[in-house]
Amino acid sequence: MMTSVLALAAVGLFLSALFSGLETGFYRATRVRLVLDALGGDLVARSLVWLTNLPALFVATILVGNNLANYLVSLAMVLGAHAVWGSDARVAELIAPLVFAPVLFVYGELLPKNLFLQAPNRLLRLGAPLFLVFLVALLPASLLLWGLNRLLSRFVSEPPEQVRLTLARRELQKLLAEGREAGILHPAQQSLARSIFALSGRRADQLARALRDVPRARHDMAKEDVLRLAHRYRIADVPVEDEQGELTSYVRVIELALNNSSSLGPLRPLIAIPQTADHVDAIVRMENAGQDLARVVDARGHALGILTAKSLREPLFHGR
Repeated sequence: MMTSVLALAAVGLFLSALFSGLETGFYRATRVRLVLDALGGDLVARSLVWLTNLPALFVATILVGNNLANYLVSLAMVLGAHAVWGSDARVAELIAPLVFAPVLFVYGELLPKNLFLQAPNRLLRLGAPLFLVFLVALLPASLLLWGLNRLLSRFVSEPPEQVRLTLARRELQKLLAEGREAGILHPAQQSLARSIFALSGRRADQLARALRDVPRARHDMAKEDVLRLAHRYRIADVPVEDEQGELTSYVRVIELALNNSSSLGPLRPLIAIPQTADHVDAIVRMENAGQDLARVVDARGHALGILTAKSLREPLFHGR
C-alpha cells in the first residue's frame, strides 16, 4: 500500500516539476533558435513553434496539468495518512499538507523553474515530447479553458495580438542583448535597434510638421527668392506649391544653387505617405524613393504635413 502511495506522490511531484519548468522554459526560450531547428526538419522544434503561435492553448494545458499534479499529490497524502493511522487520520490529513508543502514548493516549483531558466532551450526540447502527450490527453479540458480565454478577451481593453507583439518585442530585445554579449553586435548597433523599437509605434502624422509651419515657395518664384527663403529658414529642401496651391514637389537648395538656369528647378516629387504608417515604414518609403521630403496624407489623399528624412533619421542615432 505504502509503495503505491509513494509512487503516486512521486508521479504528482514529477508532473508538477515538469509543467512548472515547461512554463518558464516556454517564455524564456529563444524562439529564433526554435525556428531555425524547425527549418532544419526537427519535429520537436516544429511542434514548439506551432505552440508559440497558440500560447493560450499552451497555458491552458499547463494549468490543467498542474491541477492534475496537485490532485495526485493531495490524493497520495490522504491515502498515506489512512494507511498509517487508519480511520483516525483526520488530524494527519491536516498536518500532512503542511509537512509536504515545502517539498512540493522546492522540488515541484522552485527548482525546475530555476533549471529551465538557466537552460530553457535544451530542457524545453527534452520535456516537449512528454508535454505533447499530455497536450493530446488533456485536450478536452484545455480547449474548454482556451475557449473561455477567447471569450474573456473580447471584454478586455488590450487585445491578445497586442500582448503577443509586446512579448515578441521583448524577445527581440533579449536576442540583441545576447548578440552583444557574444560579440556579434557592437553597442552602436544595439542602440540603433533599441531606437527602432522605441519609435516603431509612432505614426507618420505624429512625426510630420504641420503644413501651416512649413516654409514654401510658389511655382512662379524667382530662383534668387527661393535661395533667400532657404537661407532665412536654414533649410536644405524647399517645398513648392503648384498652380492650385498644393504641395506636390520640392527643390533641393544645393541643386538649385548649382543650376545655371534661372528657372526654379530641378523639381522633385513629394511622395505621399499614409498617416497610419509608422516611423520605420515612413523612413523605408523615403529611402526607397530616394527623396528627402514627403507629404503625409489622410485616407482621401489630403496633405496633413511634411516629413523630412533628417527628422526621421536623427532620433535613431541620438535618441528621442
